[in-house]
Amino acid sequence: MVTRTEEEEVNRLENQVENGGGGAWEYLCLVHKLKLRRSDLVLKHGLSILNDSKKRSALGPEEWTLYEQVAVAAMDCQSLDVAKDCIKVLQKKFPGSKRVGRLEAMLLEARGLWSEAENAYSSLLEENPFDQVVHKRRAAMAKAQGNTSAAIDWLNKYLDLFMADHEAWRELAEIYVSLQMYKQAAFCYEELILSQPTVPLYHLSYADVLYTLGGLENLQMAKKYYASTIDLTGGKSTRALFGICLCTSAIGQLSKGRSKEDKESSELQSLSARFLPKTISRELPAISLCLVQH
Repeated sequence: MVTRTEEEEVNRLENQVENGGGGAWEYLCLVHKLKLRRSDLVLKHGLSILNDSKKRSALGPEEWTLYEQVAVAAMDCQSLDVAKDCIKVLQKKFPGSKRVGRLEAMLLEARGLWSEAENAYSSLLEENPFDQVVHKRRAAMAKAQGNTSAAIDWLNKYLDLFMADHEAWRELAEIYVSLQMYKQAAFCYEELILSQPTVPLYHLSYADVLYTLGGLENLQMAKKYYASTIDLTGGKSTRALFGICLCTSAIGQLSKGRSKEDKESSELQSLSARFLPKTISRELPAISLCLVQH
């Protein structure tokens, strides 16, 4: 995940470049390094370098990386002729390259030629069964076609091979939630928390899933993960504070007569309720803006 410092540096360079202050290449390198999708700006500033022979030649071997970066950005922006031109340059420089072959398959996908793209990806996987990009593209292509079950299958096959890919686990969890397959989503969030225990979003999402599943045990676990979210965010998560209150209320109805648990839940609920007004007042401008926009 991108750190706050890295995000601030990207935004600083972006403002600088957009206001004519130079640094386009540094910006493009940082976006590429952090694997960000700023496709419109990558296309704009990448082309400005590639179309200038002096700037392009000054890149040395990095020229080809930029062609690839611009090709992907162009596909994102549906500038398919630009993508095709970039891929042609790379084909000429690297004939028979599997990396260029991936770009060719992605261009077929961007054009909506699903069967041709599927054949191209299958061929690439036959030559290299451990090509992460191709595996992920197949899952993305299935999702783009509305074939959710196929997307789930491809993501599960991909995660069998690459279990450390946090973004894939999160994508799979979100698909399961959209299908109300909460037990499967819970498993995904458990994997994410095990691998990245300090990311509050995973604790919060897991708590939401457990609360939705319901039942005394799940509610008690949800309360713990809402509490850990509050701890990781320094008490700044409104959703987690609300979650504590909701869980405590639901647990109280299901576990009457357990004096110790009732007392602990009551104290935690009171603490959360005391912090909620402060949190809401701090976030009220953003909340108001969202209401206006929607």
